[in-house]
Amino acid sequence: MSPVAMHMSDGLLNAPTSIAFLAVAAVGVGFALVKARADLDDRTAPMAGLVATFIFAVQMINFPILPGASGHLLGGALAAILVGPYVGALCVTIVLVVQALLFADGGLTAIGANVTNMALIGTATGFLVAVALRKLAERGKGGLATVAFISAFVNTVVAATGFIVEYAIGGAGGVEIGKVALLMWGLHALIGIGEGLITAVTVTSVASIRPDLVYLLKGNRKPLEVRS
Repeated sequence: MSPVAMHMSDGLLNAPTSIAFLAVAAVGVGFALVKARADLDDRTAPMAGLVATFIFAVQMINFPILPGASGHLLGGALAAILVGPYVGALCVTIVLVVQALLFADGGLTAIGANVTNMALIGTATGFLVAVALRKLAERGKGGLATVAFISAFVNTVVAATGFIVEYAIGGAGGVEIGKVALLMWGLHALIGIGEGLITAVTVTSVASIRPDLVYLLKGNRKPLEVRS
């Protein structure tokens, strides 16, 4: 696997770095497990299952970016907007673990780095951006779509930055960090556009039918006009 793919493969990081980020991922996921208890109920639990299934299915589909390069949905912002940052992080983590174990998509030694980038950094970033723009999201379908797009785009670029930092700390892929950074930022800025479009369409579709199931909109005092 190329060292510019978001899913790190075995051998891209040295052993100490892989172990360090496995510990980071374990702490982060453990924290999310504890905090997610407050968000899970009879309505959100089935929604979380649907979100994880959707992210898993869409991540298996690559879309072309440039000749020889393709991308797929990361899902952090999508999950955070729909089910919250903690449940969302768990959804993406489950997807990444299943992909690594059953489909060899992402190396087992790199699972900590992949979870850190996509499940923890990506989800947190997407949610923080969405919360900062919540007032825009509450204005209607267009506002919600815009917030979802921006959150997903930023999520993608920041998650890619996590990859770059990890590679700078202990990269073993034989590629200079400057080239890795240039390729990662450039390609994932393009991937972020696709991520943003998929996220915007998905979030607004859910909100059109059941706005009460969109975590970001909880606490909104007036109904969201999403059908117009």
